[in-house]
Amino acid sequence: MAYDTNNVFAKILRGELPCIKVYEDEHTLAFMDIMPAVEGHTLVIPKEPGETIFDISPEAAAATMRTTQIVAAAVKKALGVPGIMLAQLNGAASGQTIPHVHFHILPRKLGADLSFHGKAMVKPEVLEPVAAKIRAAL
Repeated sequence: MAYDTNNVFAKILRGELPCIKVYEDEHTLAFMDIMPAVEGHTLVIPKEPGETIFDISPEAAAATMRTTQIVAAAVKKALGVPGIMLAQLNGAASGQTIPHVHFHILPRKLGADLSFHGKAMVKPEVLEPVAAKIRAAL
């Protein structure tokens, strides 16, 4: 299937839609999930277009994993949680809802619900203070 250049993440990368950015480099972008499953739910995407991990270059995959490691450490530090759950879904059958490869970073505490798709959108003014904590921890 051809990459959908009108997906939400492609629009964010082109600056057509806003995001609460926590980290950006030449190859990747990390930002707050607007439908967070938990406080601090952050997404990491490659700038290279690709629907799944199988559709991007090994270099883009490596860069995305590096950024995921950097941002996950910052989320853990900023929110003082004992654990981080990483999720990366490929295709509708896996639960992927946006057709651009991405990693979910989810702060976790013992006994927490392990779902990672939020139920409702959260306003930017709620996300921004959490993003500021994560940026400060980078």
